[in-house]
Amino acid sequence: MAKSLRQKEKLLRILQILEKKSDEDHYVSMADLISELAQYDIEAERKSIYDDIKVLQDMGYDIVMSRSKNGGYALLSRRLEKSEILPLADAVSSSRFITEKKSRELIKKMESFLSDYEAGELDRNIYVSDRIKTDNESIYIVVDSISNAIRYNKKITFQYCEWNIEKELVPRHNGRIYLVSPCFLTWSEEKYYLVAFDEESDEIRHYRCDKIKNVNITKDGIPEKYRINRTEIVKYENKTFGMYGGDEESVTLVFPESKCGIMIDRFGKEPTLRKEADGLYSIRVKVIISDQFFGWIAGLGSDIYIKAPEDTVLKYKDFLKKNLERYE
Repeated sequence: MAKSLRQKEKLLRILQILEKKSDEDHYVSMADLISELAQYDIEAERKSIYDDIKVLQDMGYDIVMSRSKNGGYALLSRRLEKSEILPLADAVSSSRFITEKKSRELIKKMESFLSDYEAGELDRNIYVSDRIKTDNESIYIVVDSISNAIRYNKKITFQYCEWNIEKELVPRHNGRIYLVSPCFLTWSEEKYYLVAFDEESDEIRHYRCDKIKNVNITKDGIPEKYRINRTEIVKYENKTFGMYGGDEESVTLVFPESKCGIMIDRFGKEPTLRKEADGLYSIRVKVIISDQFFGWIAGLGSDIYIKAPEDTVLKYKDFLKKNLERYE
């Protein structure tokens, strides 16, 4: 490569060197910068490097100089900081729907935002092996196809699968083709779900993305009545337990003050907390009535109970009775 072209490359190489070789605890000396540039056949004098660093600083890069014994230059601020990448990388490594192979690839990409020293620290602190993960690599294509269908308001067809006794993922109902109007994708209990309207039953259904295969985007548009805005998505997720469907109902829950935090975590700050007798409180919320909702109530202990409506109370009693009968 001609010398003039190498010089045009120099500014980017200096930035690249600072990105990988420096951070708040590590500085790159002028001598090291010249040495690193030489590995790319780029000749550089101190004054030209001073000028290049000044250009990068003027462009907004947070490059500082230290005159201490081990000083030099360091890039302090990055597009993603280590404190931001660490929880993202941990979420990727622990996510069940992301395969081990893809988890490693994504974490490696995140490491590219860090210095070599910080990337090594991240690698030591993030564990991928031995996690329970899907081995379905096609899930990324499935999610991408569904996202495109939602963006362009198009219906989709697909096959929905289930595990058989041989631990094989096989299509349900003899390979039936499902036709749905996709509403949104959501994350629940470490799994990715498609929430969609099934037009045959005229009901909202939930489908695990790792069990969907052969997605096809149709030419048919999604009817207006099946479209859900972002506000409705959040409300829907707050009242659904475990991505299981059922009838929507307004229920009143009664609980001690010590459980107020649980209610706020689950339903947010909007519902009113009302003071009841004996130091108890109540909240009225809309939920999807299902065994998963009843299981959530049961798991919170005997000091939380459903007060109304009566038919939901009776359903809950029946749920508890059937579970107790299993042990009699």
